[in-house]
Amino acid sequence: MANFIDRRLNSKNKSTVNRQRFIRRYKSQIKKSVSDAINKRGVTDVDKGEDIVIPSKDLSEPIFHQGKGGIKDQVHPGNDQFIEGDRIPKPTGQQGNGAGKGDASNSGEGSDDFSFSISKEEYLNLLFEDLELPNLEKNQLDKLVEYKTVRSGFCAQGVPANIDIVKSLQGSIARRIAMTSTKRKQLKEAEQALNDLRKDTHDHIKEERELISKIALLKEKISKVPFIDTFDMKFRNFSRQAVPSSRAVMFCLMDVSGSMDQATKDIAKRFYILLYLFLTRTYKTIEVVYIRHHTQAKEVDEQEFFYSQETGGTIASSALELMVKIVNERYSNNWNIYGAQASDGDNWADDSPYCHKLLLEKILPKARYFSYIEITQRAHQTLWQQYQQVADTQAHFAMRHIKSVDDIYPVFRDLFKKSTVQAA
Repeated sequence: MANFIDRRLNSKNKSTVNRQRFIRRYKSQIKKSVSDAINKRGVTDVDKGEDIVIPSKDLSEPIFHQGKGGIKDQVHPGNDQFIEGDRIPKPTGQQGNGAGKGDASNSGEGSDDFSFSISKEEYLNLLFEDLELPNLEKNQLDKLVEYKTVRSGFCAQGVPANIDIVKSLQGSIARRIAMTSTKRKQLKEAEQALNDLRKDTHDHIKEERELISKIALLKEKISKVPFIDTFDMKFRNFSRQAVPSSRAVMFCLMDVSGSMDQATKDIAKRFYILLYLFLTRTYKTIEVVYIRHHTQAKEVDEQEFFYSQETGGTIASSALELMVKIVNERYSNNWNIYGAQASDGDNWADDSPYCHKLLLEKILPKARYFSYIEITQRAHQTLWQQYQQVADTQAHFAMRHIKSVDDIYPVFRDLFKKSTVQAA
């Protein structure tokens, strides 16, 4: 009987066979836990793994077992309440009266929920599994091409720093064996013959001298074979491999006027983080540009973008104008441009038609995708109405309404769900 021991190490993302089989088997329960967790965890923890809890009832499996068969007569001492044929009721569980500190089950039995942790990669795979970036294309004109140096075997010529000693010695040993194998065989036979003559009691001086001369000649020929030759030298070879660059820029536009409270900004921040994490799965290099606005727009860092307080009215076109300016100055070529605008819907009525014009003429022709989320409990105003006209004619512009934190992930999935129509 043979025992096989699997000593393979777990990979960095713990993708062992059994683990992946478990995730596939209970995928629906795990994805539900992931969807619920996105709105409960802290904003700064979105890029980490997650502790998943699956109710024990979802892990139950049918079990076949052999029960007691036949008819048996049993005598129970101390019975003064039942006679033959009576049905004995199932005892009910003790609710909280046991010796333990926890609450007892009301059904007489209980079990804990199953909990386990998933890594960041597994978390993101489950979070964005059935989503895709709309209008995802590759820049064909003037595409930036980067090069990386990769190993490409061995060569016979090169600089001394690239000599592969092991490969060179292997070649040297193989060459010396091939060139001296016949002579070493003859040498071995001559030495054996000389030993046999010396054991013989008769006089074989002439034959011994001939064998000694032959042995010396063979050893001299063998010694003349060089230990290492230029033919044996092997150098590590390197070549340049083209790697097309994959770059994207994400514009985050947000209204920070007096009507936008901190809770509304936190909702917008969660949406922006989901979008950023989603883009990292497609693009190697991602830059984020934060533009905040009230009556005037300004490019700021992340801290000021989300937490600085402002007062006053709202002119949304100022943020769109600044976005157009930054795109023309820094991201005009070879960049995949994405935009996301968050607002509570407030805007000067005369400014909303100008926002409509900016989107159609200057932003959407250069952008891969632009999304607008309105975070409010009130009825929609002029900005929503103007943007609705853009959404009716532009496939890569989308807008959704968010009322609470629980709406963030469903809205995000609705914006980036996979299209059922395949492009020709």
